[in-house]
Amino acid sequence: MTESMRPTDFTAAGEAPPTKPVHPRDAATLLLWRESGGHLEVLMGVRSVKHRFMPSRLVFPGGRVDLEDRTTPVLSDLHPPTRRALEHRAPSRLARAIAVAAARELMEETGLLLGRMENGRLHADLAPMRYLCRAVTPAMSPVRFNARFLMAPAETVSGELAGSGELEHLEYHRVDSTPAHDMAPITAKVLGEFRDLMALPEAERETRPLVWYQGRDTRRLERAQAGG
Repeated sequence: MTESMRPTDFTAAGEAPPTKPVHPRDAATLLLWRESGGHLEVLMGVRSVKHRFMPSRLVFPGGRVDLEDRTTPVLSDLHPPTRRALEHRAPSRLARAIAVAAARELMEETGLLLGRMENGRLHADLAPMRYLCRAVTPAMSPVRFNARFLMAPAETVSGELAGSGELEHLEYHRVDSTPAHDMAPITAKVLGEFRDLMALPEAERETRPLVWYQGRDTRRLERAQAGG
């Protein structure tokens, strides 16, 4: 294990690694961003020390894709380049479910709605989402995810910021400064991808090669492009 990667990045304290690789679960993460005082900021929170996966780490809202995410009605469809990027490594139904999960996890962990509630169920607004990258947890971690990182501007959500307890210390953090809380290396990498993407002209953001992180934060390029 490298110096930048600690056992507590992916496991609870004292938990032994598995004897064979665990199949990664599909997961979705949403970077909710805004401009404030001329600076880019993203919403982040600290995972509880009780979590098996990345306890006590500063992260973006997100979690695994549930079966119900495949059938939940939505208010709008995915932006075409975002849909193509998600479908590069997922069937169309799963690609949509990943985006639905991102909105659902945002609601559950922060109280903010990207969409609206109908009959006690979130109907997600998928159109504002844009694809950023994906990351696969190291092979010998006891908890593994194939996580897709999406992003959306803060003005597209409604509601009051109020955490459920899954994430603590919820607040917007500037992307050009060092946060006060401990951040996992992969989170810092994804934050760097976001910063670099937002520095591009908007027309170029959708045609860049797709990026993914393998294992211990190894950056690779997918064969496809988001606009191809």
